[in-house]
Amino acid sequence: MTTAVKNQTAIFGGGCFWCTEAIFDSLKGVVSVAPGYSGGTIPNPSYDQVSSGSTGHVEVIRIEFDPSLISYNDLLTVFFNTHDPTSLNRQGADVGPQYRSVVFYLNEEQRLAALNLIGELEKSRAYDKPVVTAVEPFRAFYPAEDYHKRYYEAHKDEPYCALVIEPKMRKLQERFRELLKS
Repeated sequence: MTTAVKNQTAIFGGGCFWCTEAIFDSLKGVVSVAPGYSGGTIPNPSYDQVSSGSTGHVEVIRIEFDPSLISYNDLLTVFFNTHDPTSLNRQGADVGPQYRSVVFYLNEEQRLAALNLIGELEKSRAYDKPVVTAVEPFRAFYPAEDYHKRYYEAHKDEPYCALVIEPKMRKLQERFRELLKS
């Protein structure tokens, strides 16, 4: 008798969630990606509250994935290669603590996987500067407002999408072709 593999969840903050949602939604084995907020001090924050930088929340994505098709380590590898993990509270022109690089772990296995990959990146000197990505326990996820969902798909012609998201998508296609949905 075969047992079905239970989907798992990963939560990453790597700058604007419009970018990270588009990237991870392109990967095989990813069942869903939801933009939202995590890591802050108030329940159910709004985009305006988070954008103020005063709530402690980070723009994140919640990824539901099938571990028989893509591993958590693969997701981490894509995460660390599609944003700047050496930039504190900033990704490009997006500045503030709400754009910090963070892995919110849901269990000890995820925590160790993130710390091990960061250690490997540091040891191999993959970046010119130290990795500043935080690895923190997951506490709560608050979904973003509906207009943020699948933003890239709905607004590909907007300047932000063309100038910021599109280059990240090209990098994803070049470096991780084997992980992309067909």
